[in-house]
Amino acid sequence: MLARRASAFARSFATVVDSAGVKVAAVDNGQPTAAVTFLVKAGSRYEPKPGVAHALKNFAFKSTAKRSTLGTVRESELYGGVLSASLSREYLALTSEFLRGDEPFFVDLMSSFLTSGKFLRHEFQEYVIPVVEAESTAASQDPATRALELAHSLAFRSGLGSSLFASPHSHVSLDDVKEFAARAFSKGNIAVLGTGIDSTALTQLVEKALAGASIGSSAVESKPSTYFGGETRVESHGGPETLFIGFGAAGPADPALAILSAHLSPQSSVKWSQGLSPISGAIPQGTSVQSVLMPYSDATLFGLLVQGPSAEGVKEAAKVATKALKESTGLKGDALKMAAAKAKFAAASSLDGRDGIFSTLSTKVFANSEPSIEATLASIDKVDAAAFSKSVAAITKAKPTFVAVGSVQTLPFADEVGL
Repeated sequence: MLARRASAFARSFATVVDSAGVKVAAVDNGQPTAAVTFLVKAGSRYEPKPGVAHALKNFAFKSTAKRSTLGTVRESELYGGVLSASLSREYLALTSEFLRGDEPFFVDLMSSFLTSGKFLRHEFQEYVIPVVEAESTAASQDPATRALELAHSLAFRSGLGSSLFASPHSHVSLDDVKEFAARAFSKGNIAVLGTGIDSTALTQLVEKALAGASIGSSAVESKPSTYFGGETRVESHGGPETLFIGFGAAGPADPALAILSAHLSPQSSVKWSQGLSPISGAIPQGTSVQSVLMPYSDATLFGLLVQGPSAEGVKEAAKVATKALKESTGLKGDALKMAAAKAKFAAASSLDGRDGIFSTLSTKVFANSEPSIEATLASIDKVDAAAFSKSVAAITKAKPTFVAVGSVQTLPFADEVGL
């Protein structure tokens, strides 16, 4: 049943096409609203200076040769649309959501930022810098976010290890942002993704919007990712005691890690039930363990985020999580089938929303691979007990990535939780 539904969903995707040198893909399931995302290879892994990508993200929808910032806001609201910008380690995503039929306006609006953004000094000083500082401060005060940022830095150092947030000491200038935008906003670095819109119609709109545009054609570059691992401890107050226990690997995403993540996740399929995770029933009350899987184009970071009100409870939960992780190499039979089924459901259900669709499409579009969920489900089905054991053993033999955020004098070290 799941395979048939996935197949139907896959057929609704158009083949990725090149429109004016830009990759375009869309899916239309007949919903009353539509959305278009301009996806740009301008994530933090590509920035030439720390914090530049974060600043560029906050320049989105500011003044262009066609509209002022106020004009962009007023016209978008007249159409009832919603504009948003988000930044990941690999991509800058500019998204507009709107009623069907308003595609020409919103495609033109978003493309104008890429082709004729003004990057005005007063907007940089009065809006961009304050928002960058506020977002960075909020991130530094959230233990989970801080732990994941530190984990990436330890795991990959440069490239994927670059922070999503500008530090107070990054000293990003307006010229830095302009230079990065000029390099990133080139046709080889852009893909346009749509939902609720016909692929042919979107292709034509993109061609029209970018016709005669003065954007370049050079691709941004980043060194291939290498996994390192390491341990760090950061004092923090005002939030839960936090540990991140992780492992990484360079190369394409391994479907066995999706199964491992599903197996260890304490989230139950039945409300008020502890579920069958080897972690959920053994951790102290009040603590939580979250399975974290972050695949990228050329590497993956997998881990367990442990949080709780006391260092003692977090330590005990971390021991349970580490033991369960190491014992997972022996997963087989019905337990492996159940974990694989959960992994497939998680992959398929992520396509229920636009964020999941765009996330699934992003890497596939740039990699010129088939943008369907069918291939993902098939790759999970191919993982047998031997392949699963080999993958888990390989990743856990690497140097762990261990981060402690909170009361560092009482939080455990890596060797105290079984690593």
